[in-house]
Amino acid sequence: MKVHIEHTDTFGGEANYCWVHREDLELPDTANDRAIVRACKKAIGMTGVKCNREDWQDIICLRPRGVCQVIFITFGDEG
Repeated sequence: MKVHIEHTDTFGGEANYCWVHREDLELPDTANDRAIVRACKKAIGMTGVKCNREDWQDIICLRPRGVCQVIFITFGDEG
């Protein structure tokens, strides 16, 4: 499966896009949500950073604790 990652800053709790780090990963179709999140955090250098997680239908949203940042994980071939 193709996974798209956007890591950006926030302002007032909303994505700000003053800066953005994007990555695309190819993961096995059998990967569960936990494995997907771990692989995405590793790809953007956030391994070990605790995050609050929100699931929005086809998007996983991670909010790293203690910083004004957000990580969006989306799925599919479009990018």
